Parts: sequence; C-alpha cells; structure tokens
Amino acid sequence: MYSPALSILLGVVGPWQVVLIVVVLLLLFGGKKIPELMRGLGQGMKEFKDASKGDEKKDDAK
Repeated sequence: MYSPALSILLGVVGPWQVVLIVVVLLLLFGGKKIPELMRGLGQGMKEFKDASKGDEKKDDAK
C-alpha cells in the first residue's frame, strides 16, 4: 500500500506529531492569523486549479 521510499522520506506522522505541529503553529502565528493563512492557501489552490483547467481547455481547442 505505501511505498517504502516515501515512508522513509516523509516518516510516519502520528497523532502526537500532528498535535505538536498545531501547537507550534499556534505559538508562531497566533489564533487570529491562522484563519487568514488558511484562506490565502485555499484561494491559491483554487487559482491554481482554475489555471490548470484553463490550460486543458486551450489544448483541447487546438
């Protein structure tokens, strides 16, 4: 199911590691800044997806 090379590269992320990452993010950015960061990340992903769909439409038109 999992690639051995991928698991070595990424490691195994368990629930305690996720909790630790969330705590560090809260300490670094604060509770008010994180929703802004996630909103910006979501908008960036949406723009990327829209741009990639636009490229596919151009290729189909040719």
